[in-house]
Amino acid sequence: MGLEWDHEFGAALGDWRAPPHPADAPDAVLIAGRFMRLERLRPDHAAGLFAAFEGADAVWDYMPHGPFPHLDDLARWITQASTLRDPWFYAVIEAQSGRPLGVLSFLRISPEIGSIELGWITLAPALQGKCAASEAFLAAIRWAFEAGYRRFEWKCDALNLASRRAAQRLGLSYEGTFRQATIYKGRNRDTAWFAAIDADWPALSVAYQTWLDPSNFDATGRQRKRLSDLTKPRLVHVDPILADPPE
Repeated sequence: MGLEWDHEFGAALGDWRAPPHPADAPDAVLIAGRFMRLERLRPDHAAGLFAAFEGADAVWDYMPHGPFPHLDDLARWITQASTLRDPWFYAVIEAQSGRPLGVLSFLRISPEIGSIELGWITLAPALQGKCAASEAFLAAIRWAFEAGYRRFEWKCDALNLASRRAAQRLGLSYEGTFRQATIYKGRNRDTAWFAAIDADWPALSVAYQTWLDPSNFDATGRQRKRLSDLTKPRLVHVDPILADPPE
């Protein structure tokens, strides 16, 4: 007698088509927002970024590279990073001042399966906690889903609570922690995974638009509705180690 097995399959993708790689998408060279813009990282960003990062070595604590003690060191890294397709690096430019105040990238870019990650996030103290920083993340997520990606990922050292809070504030659901996932700077790293999928995007898009609306900010620029309050109801899985994250 032969064995009988029940077979189940994932949903058919229908007419879904692979989205473009950011390197092949003209609208991915510059992603503009209200408080900031993402510019493809260039060597001429080095001096401004070095000034923004000066005296703030802690911003490199969870990164595989840095800190960079001299401008030439940072310039060499930026020159090399700016040539890559994956990671695909951006400088975060504050709209009001025009200064480059951070770096981030798309990485693990897999158009063939519709998956993309945001990472290598390094923000100068002048950008941390600012609306421009949150908008930089929102802009990257928006670009990815509007380009046709099915899955948007965020990963971080499991001990990096600031990054975990940021992921949850953006409405990215916690998907688990990979133990001893990698090694950097001679240290172990357990990696916490967060993600949103295209089915999450319509609700997240509304939350983002609501938060970014000019009416959500008073005359001093203070937000009336917190981003985390708008996105928390959209979470499929809440990070178990976080309480209600502060803005």
